[in-house]
Amino acid sequence: MGLGGCIILIAVGAILTFATDWHMSGVNLDLVGVILMAVGLIGLVTFSGIARRRRVVVPPTRVVEEERHVPRDGYSDGYGA
Repeated sequence: MGLGGCIILIAVGAILTFATDWHMSGVNLDLVGVILMAVGLIGLVTFSGIARRRRVVVPPTRVVEEERHVPRDGYSDGYGA
């Protein structure tokens, strides 16, 4: 479950708990909403912990360019015979 799924669970749970007044026989919608919000919060904490571990900071590497010294003997520069 990703970040979006956790947020949706929290939102649906809050709607069921605070914004509805439906009464179903055998189902307590307030309790279902609280459970959904709790599962969403647990998922959010778990997701953030996993995402924090995935972010690995790699120190920058130094690139050292070497200069090539080509010996010039007069014949290898293209002008000699």
